[in-house]
Amino acid sequence: MEVGDDISAAILKLLKFSPRGMSITDIAKKLKRDRNAVARQLDVLKAEGKVDTRQIGTARVYWLSQRVPLSAFLCFTQNMILILDRNMNIVQANDKYIGLTGFTKDELIGKNLRALKLPIVSEPDVYGIIESIDKEQVITDVRSQVGNDELFFKMEVIPTSFEAGEIGLTIVLEDITEKKRHLKNMEFLARTAMELVDLPPEADIFWYIAERVAELMPGKPRCWVESYDEVQKEFKLNAIVDEKFRRDTVQLNDGRDFVGLTLPIQDFCTAPFPETPSSMKKMWEYRFRPFFDDEKISFYDICMHQFPGELCEKFLLECNLAKAYLTGLVWQEQLFGVVGIFLRPDEVLENRQAIESFLRQASIAIARRMTDLRLSLSEQRFRDLVLSSDNPAAVIGRDDRIVLVNPKFTDEFGYTENDIPHREALLEKVFRDPEYRKKAVDLLDSDHSPSDGTFTMQCRDGGKKEISLRPVRLSDGTVVVECDPVDAGR
Repeated sequence: MEVGDDISAAILKLLKFSPRGMSITDIAKKLKRDRNAVARQLDVLKAEGKVDTRQIGTARVYWLSQRVPLSAFLCFTQNMILILDRNMNIVQANDKYIGLTGFTKDELIGKNLRALKLPIVSEPDVYGIIESIDKEQVITDVRSQVGNDELFFKMEVIPTSFEAGEIGLTIVLEDITEKKRHLKNMEFLARTAMELVDLPPEADIFWYIAERVAELMPGKPRCWVESYDEVQKEFKLNAIVDEKFRRDTVQLNDGRDFVGLTLPIQDFCTAPFPETPSSMKKMWEYRFRPFFDDEKISFYDICMHQFPGELCEKFLLECNLAKAYLTGLVWQEQLFGVVGIFLRPDEVLENRQAIESFLRQASIAIARRMTDLRLSLSEQRFRDLVLSSDNPAAVIGRDDRIVLVNPKFTDEFGYTENDIPHREALLEKVFRDPEYRKKAVDLLDSDHSPSDGTFTMQCRDGGKKEISLRPVRLSDGTVVVECDPVDAGR
């Protein structure tokens, strides 16, 4: 029990058996305490509402209050409360705030706010608001750096009248750090979702992922991103944040830059990582010796035994790396890579859930990129096939545009894509007679593909050629039309 609490308890016990009240001198004599110390403690008890007082002649008499004391209310609230008099002296503070300050109650009560370096209220901007209050209550959001933590509070500064008519202030601080952090994370996820959709194909998505993860990390961020090649069975280190950390990593790689390094692994689902793509969706925490005794997988294991164990231990100590968090870039049971985060012993990953949500977004974006790439390669192969064909061919898109005319078609009939931009233009130029043209249209629109028919086709130079018209309808609605001259052996 603090000294002040001990005196308070003794005073209250004494007054309990003195219903008519006692003066400061009488209390000090009974308790064999210093009169000034007793007077200070009686002021605290009065501010807390535990004792009442009145002036009788030259003496001030105190007795137990019959009212519910203010301190009782202060104990029930989850908010931090500080009460000041008009001179900015601290009249009362609840345990919630006292616990944050590092002071004892005796060290705070009666002290002037200007003379103390207290959390939140002593911040220059916050103190300026408190000092400027006159008659109007003020409610505002304030920010404070407490240790390594950035905290946010809703602060109410309420002009307060005390029993004797004195004016002071009551400061109520509601911790809204989690609300602020949640709102900030939601804004981050909304922004990155749009950025991932608009990210140009040529942009390095792995660098983008590393930079965005760094935004959600505490202190000086240190993270990396690896891509995984399922065919080659290897990881490739694509990005490292920050620059100093990137320079520090060269000691593991014989002085060479880590970015671009490949780490072969025969089977991702065996030791030291007996994981599957499904299990890698969640974030895994690894704690390293000598910082923690509960190490289960060493940094040497995380490096897939690519570097000497002694060098790995030296690297951890010199860079003060105590914890690592690994999360797979996974979508639909396919692993695209791994994101790693390093923290110092005293750092906490507050935004873990937001990081995991972002990495799910990024995994979907990578999967979409790979799908687009495969589609692009497929389209290019199809285009190459048509262009290299020995048979004259034109490709009609599902919107009836002519998307491709191969060189053989132009050589045989003279038409280029500019001459026949859409299906209607093609049919009008090569089949001048409307009735004759209708037969070709019926053949092109037939659901029974492939089928063919023999037609006389009008060439660009005015000549005519007998052709075998053969349309092939693809699953996406595209139609490949082969127009083989009959005299070419068709």
